Amino acid sequence: MEIKNTSKRPLKVPLPGGKTLFLGPGAKGNVSDKASDHPPLEELVESGTIEVLGSGRSKSGGESHVKTEVASSSSSKGGPGMRRSGDR
Repeated sequence: MEIKNTSKRPLKVPLPGGKTLFLGPGAKGNVSDKASDHPPLEELVESGTIEVLGSGRSKSGGESHVKTEVASSSSSKGGPGMRRSGDR
């Protein structure tokens, strides 16, 4: 389920299991359907601080993932992101 912070201040949204979702002003976030029945979250929805946008699931039923490309380095020495092998 997708939710949106409609207030002009950052929010700490309490979730089941002692977890917390931090949402900035106007930011969106995903929570499980089980979390929608959590009383503190219901209070935020009823007060209008949080808006429920939808289920947030894709047509395939799984979560959508955003792919990012990493620019490759043209140097042969490598950088801090390269894996080192051998004795250190």
